[in-house]
Amino acid sequence: MPNPFNQQIIDEFRAHHGRVGGPFEGSRLLLLTTTGSRTGEPHTTPVGYLPDGDGNVLVIASAGGAPQNPDWYRNLLAEPRVTVESGAFTYEAEAVVLSGEERDRAFARAVEDEPGWAEYQSRTERVIPVVALREIPVAGPPNINAASMGEAVKVVHDAFRRELALINAEVQRGVESGAALGAQLRVNCLTFCQGLHNHHTGEDMGLFPFLAARHPELGPVLDRLREEHERIAALLEELRRVVTDAAADTTADAADPGRVRREVERLTTELEAHLTYEEEQLIPVLDAATS
Repeated sequence: MPNPFNQQIIDEFRAHHGRVGGPFEGSRLLLLTTTGSRTGEPHTTPVGYLPDGDGNVLVIASAGGAPQNPDWYRNLLAEPRVTVESGAFTYEAEAVVLSGEERDRAFARAVEDEPGWAEYQSRTERVIPVVALREIPVAGPPNINAASMGEAVKVVHDAFRRELALINAEVQRGVESGAALGAQLRVNCLTFCQGLHNHHTGEDMGLFPFLAARHPELGPVLDRLREEHERIAALLEELRRVVTDAAADTTADAADPGRVRREVERLTTELEAHLTYEEEQLIPVLDAATS
């Protein structure tokens, strides 16, 4: 059983689809379930994570700089197949411990994003492990933590809203500090862009044809949503371009997070209007179909 503090976070995380308050409010958090190396029983722990692109995330076995690795890390060494709960989705993943230069680059990226990781490393003689959680592909739709199709739309939308809010806050900190666009922030932006692109592609190819076949009266709504997808795709491409330019060009202008902030703000405004309209128009129809 998790300790009472962790259990409270787990319960809140599951009840609110990934949103928590207290010391972890505004943090990237997931629930990691490993198999106990001694008991063989499932063991769930809330852990912070970093996006790593291609559906992967990184978790860091810091244990707050304690002398020993955390239990969840010892568990996944014995059984690397784990379950990840992101708030919106639950999926199986393979845990891969990074080593050598790959580990060092990932940890340096994390430290650049959050200096507290370096403080944890300074407290211990062990080299703090970095673990990649690589989603195991499965056939069929993703496992969304929702009780109905309408709720699934809202849960996924809210996950995008939370991530974009985090990116906005990270970009703003860079603007205020005058620092160049960091490597982890670039990864965060590009990961978000790819995830939203995949979501809209899935709607265009799956959800919208499903609704069009059963509700012809939704034709104008679906046409508008598709047009909005095209506009958002253009904004995503521009954000990708600006972020990629910042990675390739080390001049002050190219690395200025203010350029990224402007693109993120444009995307935020357009996306929020799109998500709100889609929820207003589609959720009642989807919930009526499953009630």
